[in-house]
Amino acid sequence: MKTLGIGDPVRLGPYRLLGVLGEGGMGKVYVGQDGAGVLAAVKVLRPELAHDTNLAQRFVREAHASRAVRSRGVAAVLGAQTEAARPWIATEFLAGPTLDQVVDTYGPLSDPALRGMAASLARTLADIHAAGFVHRDLKPPNIVLTSEGPRVIDFGIARPEHGLTLTNTGQIPVTPGYGAPEQVLGQRVAPPADVFSLGAVLVYAASGGRAFDGDHVAALQYEVVHGQPRLDGVPPHLRTLIAPCLAKDPAVRPVPLQIAQAMAAPRGADQVWRRGRIADAIRAREADARRLAAPSTAHLTAGPPPVPRRRLLAGLAGAGVVVAAGGGTTAWWLGTRDDTASRSTRTNDPFDIPPAVRTPVERLDHRLGKDEPAGDHPASIWSLSDVADVYSPGLLPVRDVLVLGVASGGIAGYDVANGKRRWSAPDILAKGGYLSLSDRLVAGVDGQGALRTFVPSTGVAKWVCPDAEAATVLAADTEALYVLTKGGRVRSVGRSDAKIRWTATVPADFRENLINPAVVGQGRLVLTASDGSVLAVRTSDGRAAWTRTAHFDEHDIKVRPAVSGDTVYINGGALEACRLSDGKTIWSTKSTGGGARDGWGSPAVDGEAVYASDGNHPTRLDKRDGSRMWTPERTGYVGESMTSLDKSRILVAAHAVWAFDSSGLRSYPTELVAAKAADGRQVWRYPLPDFDNVRLAASGNRVFVMYDSALEALTTF
Repeated sequence: MKTLGIGDPVRLGPYRLLGVLGEGGMGKVYVGQDGAGVLAAVKVLRPELAHDTNLAQRFVREAHASRAVRSRGVAAVLGAQTEAARPWIATEFLAGPTLDQVVDTYGPLSDPALRGMAASLARTLADIHAAGFVHRDLKPPNIVLTSEGPRVIDFGIARPEHGLTLTNTGQIPVTPGYGAPEQVLGQRVAPPADVFSLGAVLVYAASGGRAFDGDHVAALQYEVVHGQPRLDGVPPHLRTLIAPCLAKDPAVRPVPLQIAQAMAAPRGADQVWRRGRIADAIRAREADARRLAAPSTAHLTAGPPPVPRRRLLAGLAGAGVVVAAGGGTTAWWLGTRDDTASRSTRTNDPFDIPPAVRTPVERLDHRLGKDEPAGDHPASIWSLSDVADVYSPGLLPVRDVLVLGVASGGIAGYDVANGKRRWSAPDILAKGGYLSLSDRLVAGVDGQGALRTFVPSTGVAKWVCPDAEAATVLAADTEALYVLTKGGRVRSVGRSDAKIRWTATVPADFRENLINPAVVGQGRLVLTASDGSVLAVRTSDGRAAWTRTAHFDEHDIKVRPAVSGDTVYINGGALEACRLSDGKTIWSTKSTGGGARDGWGSPAVDGEAVYASDGNHPTRLDKRDGSRMWTPERTGYVGESMTSLDKSRILVAAHAVWAFDSSGLRSYPTELVAAKAADGRQVWRYPLPDFDNVRLAASGNRVFVMYDSALEALTTF
């Protein structure tokens, strides 16, 4: 920071200028003080550029964007004058270092600090996007760390989200290595571009290195568009959280609120910022800023002589004081890896969860010609006999293993590629269900009602909630795991600490009537009862959000909803799409089966389509309005013999739709049928021996079928 020089103004609007904070090609940033003694950062367009229409418009856009965004995570705009001879914007003065200064000085952030910062920045991006803007230049120098939280600054190239990145002069205003591929290519930019930038920022904060690098700008930008991010220096448990932000396709990047939820800091993290070297440095800089403002507003009193303003300015400059354009405060903490180690970094910590492994992918079966199949049935990859518990509630593929209940008791994980058993957990009750926690853990319950978790690939035991009193596991989201207790209540258990968050008593009509599994999404846990009724409760506190009564006598059809986005699809006499928030029907399509026991089987959502069996017929429907896209010839029978949950289930695997075809008479075998997902044309029929129970699942271009105690993996196309 420098004192004012020749040519610098001494006043702009109500602000008396005290010194120069920084300068660039477009203008300068001064520290100013109003008549009440409040410090501000005053950004001024260079006089020789004031008549440049493009730059003047960009400066005006920055002022408008800064004022329009109402967020606790951006610096507050105190005033602006964009029509003056020297346009200026005044924002609150932030006495804190930028993220790059912190990492350069103290090294990468600790795990809780990173999570706290990531969650705060994600919420700030959500606020920016809600105001209709895309920041477009999120990078470490544009993130200021204060005692009240991280602040996003510099809306210099922020624009409404429908704007192009490419400017009139052909320049691409994006910081190399942090701008998204679509920005580098000069394409239209939307909020996912800021998510990409956030991912690159988090890689830097977690590792001290850049996600993308190159010998020169062109090579660096090529890596952004075509290369893979460098995540080697990122702690393994954070890679799976950060990597999705850096997806090349904007459509598959998570939204900011999902990032904030996934990055939630552990309990007590908000207290850590009160201690540590960086927090002390921030407080010292804030004290210098207060002293800088004091001479013009305080009366002279006895005591030590005041520190000269020139020295205060120099001290603040050395400390890296930054000023910003944008709004407010966010609770967080700031620490370093020198602080007390996070429990997630201790090797014997049950919350030290390794990242999910890669899914080994089977080659698709290419025996199909353009019009006719070259083979009439799928190939068997591997098969096992007498291994499965015939009452196993389902098959659970988790990346490189297939988890199921086993005949010897408990659950076990089998290698998806060759069928070899990897591990077993004999104390887990298979009938209590088991589910995946973001593919990083498998959860189940033991005979004492304790909730237990295991690493899917190895079976290594992790955290336990001994007080869960769980009878069955129902569902899980990024925050919690939901169980049905032995007393018939619904209970939420936090995934980050294994603590019970809430316990809810369900309405009398559902008591002792709920079945698993449930589905969860958008803050709603959707449960079904054995009579076909549906209950949705709020994941925040377990209170009932809405209910739906059965529309017909379900008999052998089990109501098993599916969730996609903000919609839940519920089968029964009609297949209905309902809003998750309040249960209101979006569309409803009646069954055309005609029989008392006909109806819709369990739905499966894939892309823009919903697949479900309408009585005897697997059907593809448009997800938007429920209109039928195809209904092939008879493939599947929901009748007297179809008492198993999965016999009326449709499975989508790669380009195929799988279903069961049964005559309904036990003397005839059942066949597994594969049809083309695009048009429903039948391709394969795979006869199965006589059985009472069947389960079906798919992952990694494999279809897994269990019939009684046998287990088989098949190819798909």
